[in-house]
Amino acid sequence: MSLRVLTAEFAHETNTFNKNLTDYAAFVDRNAYFGADAIKERGDANTELAGFLDCGKKFGWEIVHVLSASAQPAGNVTRDAFDRLGGAIVEAAKAGTFDGILLSLHGAMVTEFDEDGEGVLLERLRGVVGPDIPIAITLDLHANVTPKMCALANIIVSYKTYPHVDMRERAVQAGEILERAMKGAIAPVTLRVHRPMLDEANGGRTDVGPMIERLAQCVAYEGEPGVLAVSINAGFGNADIKDVGPTVLVTYDAKAGNVEKHRAFAEGIAEDIWAKRFDVLNYYMPVEEAAAIAKGYVRSTGPIIIADYADNPGGGGYGDSTNLLKALLDAGVRDAAFGPIVDNETAVYLHKQRVGEKVKVRLGGKTDPRFGGAPLELTVTLKLISDGVYTGDGPMIGGLKHSFGPSAVIEIDGMEILVVTEPAQMLDLQQFKAFGIDPARKTVVGLKSMQHFRAAFEPIAGKVIVCDSGALCTTYYDRLPYQNVPRPIYPLDREMTR
Repeated sequence: MSLRVLTAEFAHETNTFNKNLTDYAAFVDRNAYFGADAIKERGDANTELAGFLDCGKKFGWEIVHVLSASAQPAGNVTRDAFDRLGGAIVEAAKAGTFDGILLSLHGAMVTEFDEDGEGVLLERLRGVVGPDIPIAITLDLHANVTPKMCALANIIVSYKTYPHVDMRERAVQAGEILERAMKGAIAPVTLRVHRPMLDEANGGRTDVGPMIERLAQCVAYEGEPGVLAVSINAGFGNADIKDVGPTVLVTYDAKAGNVEKHRAFAEGIAEDIWAKRFDVLNYYMPVEEAAAIAKGYVRSTGPIIIADYADNPGGGGYGDSTNLLKALLDAGVRDAAFGPIVDNETAVYLHKQRVGEKVKVRLGGKTDPRFGGAPLELTVTLKLISDGVYTGDGPMIGGLKHSFGPSAVIEIDGMEILVVTEPAQMLDLQQFKAFGIDPARKTVVGLKSMQHFRAAFEPIAGKVIVCDSGALCTTYYDRLPYQNVPRPIYPLDREMTR
């Protein structure tokens, strides 16, 4: 008889400093599909759901998929949104008998009523299915993994890439472990080791730096007897919560024992993260310096890509910081593209104008000018208006349909600017190309992203630099009003020795 597995995707990376609550509509606007609709939209792409389905085919499972829901990183998830979406998963568990549960979560969800959203969901599920049904979860590499999550989920498998390109692969890994657990061949449990830091020094970059060797060690250790999965989570420092920061997890077979050996391995990786806390790879230059470099850049193999790390909508930034754009315009940078600027008011206004006309706009900086700059008064030419829909074709979101909402392209002094309604970081070339901008042909491309942009944009780039515009995802954590993180903690307390 087929094993019956309940699956779902429910994810949010919560920036607790973002004043915009994440409500149910925020999930619907970005990605909320139920049952067969979710499978249709996401079942054959680089998603965890696709990996779950791969396992279903391989092992002959009967899969009951509840939903796939995620919202753009922003402020705390409302009780209503959590209860409706998380509640749908719990109600599905009540409605049937299952041999296992397989969930795609983020690991950094904070709700209005509890800082450990994933822990609450798992607790509610355990209240329905009891302690014996194996639960496997996948997590983002930037999860803030709590002790409660490790106590309630038997199997935890986190991404091993940043930019994240292994979602489907990690889901398959989790599913393969779950299969063995459901058949009673193993008794998986997960141990957690933590260090008092807001996040890993380089945000968990896996393309360069020490994470490459750390992850190689983890993969090698996964080959040891009784070891099922080893994960490094860089943490998400924009969450002002008690259990913030980098963790190392080992999911192992309790039947095989050796817990002290596994803990010693995890401690060794965690100690390396702590020891290298000062070794920052990126130089987050001021926007004026970035603009000066762009002005002097001579294109040869491709454009210079300037990433505004601090105004990353993918980390809960508002996406409307104007400091970098202003610096580029003031420097006289030409043959350039910039985007996105999140500005619903301006997008709506532009949709009422005629393409080709010159219009005056008050652009960006409207959410909270303290973080990233005030609105810019500009006279621009309207180049294009759009409903904002695009379909990715790159390594992260290839084949997935998304939308910026009502959008427009404006041009000023050789700079094409993408103005959007819905925040989203730049991680796919189609986020420009779908709106008539070919970034590969530009000399300068300014965009809002931390690291994910590299997957699609580095192959076309002649040079890549990153800057800090002073927006909400600033690398200068001491500028943010932390109240709940335990102290001392690095880097707020730089002199601490633990």
